[in-house]
Amino acid sequence: MTKRATQTKNTDSKGRLTLGEAFANRTIIIEERGDEIVLHLARVIPEREAWLYDNPTALGSVRRGLKQAKERNLSDGPNLANAAKLANKLRDDEGE
Repeated sequence: MTKRATQTKNTDSKGRLTLGEAFANRTIIIEERGDEIVLHLARVIPEREAWLYDNPTALGSVRRGLKQAKERNLSDGPNLANAAKLANKLRDDEGE
């Protein structure tokens, strides 16, 4: 269990409050609950990447791929020689 520290701090003339180095360069969500303020550490996902977290199938595939990469469970990759032969065959077929 994490020990919670209680501190008393004062805001400056513009209402700013410093939280200390432990919170430097962090994103914070501020929640107002009546006369209390609750701070939550947060990470922001760019809008163009949010779809991934809304799609459980895609997210599962990405996580599975990352796990496989971490375990060095990699594929041999495409056979480029066979792909070149196919590309040449298709080019030849177009000319007929």
